[in-house]
Amino acid sequence: MKKHKIEVMIPREDIKRKVRELGELIEKDIKDSDNEVICVGLLKGSAIFMADLVQRIDHPVKMDFMSVSSYGSSMETSGVVKIIKDVDEDVEGKDIVIIEDIIDSGLTLNYVKKFLLSKGAASVKICTLLDKPYRRKAEVFVDYVGFEIPNEFVVGYGIDYAEFYRNLPYIGKVTLLD
Repeated sequence: MKKHKIEVMIPREDIKRKVRELGELIEKDIKDSDNEVICVGLLKGSAIFMADLVQRIDHPVKMDFMSVSSYGSSMETSGVVKIIKDVDEDVEGKDIVIIEDIIDSGLTLNYVKKFLLSKGAASVKICTLLDKPYRRKAEVFVDYVGFEIPNEFVVGYGIDYAEFYRNLPYIGKVTLLD
């Protein structure tokens, strides 16, 4: 791992407040649904965010996970999405809320949304903690956005650098040192 420093970009209290707001928005949207609701977290980055978020939804929801990759071992997307772990739940006729940690290119989310709809999901919405909309390579509508951030490399609250720093309770900006 290259030498680096981490500066707090989004403090823990701001994240807690935003997670509460997102939970309330999702609950408002799903409260009148006659369908089962499944929150599908994209591993590994969304795990902490999803755990906190579903506790803020006062409506019965199921939790499931997918593991997908378009990055391989690179820091830039390959454009090819690979499903490593599919959902365990049958999504046919269900309302799905995809929970993501950060969206940049949109390629992965675009693919996952189409994939879940092709499996018969009644609806698919997307919730992300962090959004970098100016990095889009695929058009994807994000229903619930926590924070729009600049094109910075970030870690914390589930997001990693070489699998480290997921445990930080805040979002931090990583600066590589010479």
